[in-house]
Amino acid sequence: MRPLYHGDIASAARALLAVPAGERTDLAERLVTEARLADRHVRRTGRLHPDWGNGSLMGAAHKQPMAPEPGFDCADYVACWVEVLTCLGRLGVTR
Repeated sequence: MRPLYHGDIASAARALLAVPAGERTDLAERLVTEARLADRHVRRTGRLHPDWGNGSLMGAAHKQPMAPEPGFDCADYVACWVEVLTCLGRLGVTR
């Protein structure tokens, strides 16, 4: 997967915010998996993955329905950020 930036986490959190709370963990893991697979595809072919983008978490997230970005005064949005960051740690993306 490509390097992670603020926008990657924000985009993934917005995708998670668009689904019911009970589906967020699975979606977070799927987005990370798709970003990893897309990155491999780009490295191998030199082309964007047709479904998952350029190998960034943002690219994978933008292929999903996304909620408008609220502020950090929205507890659900904060929970989505936490979910994304927790997933990245759990899957060994962050050290």
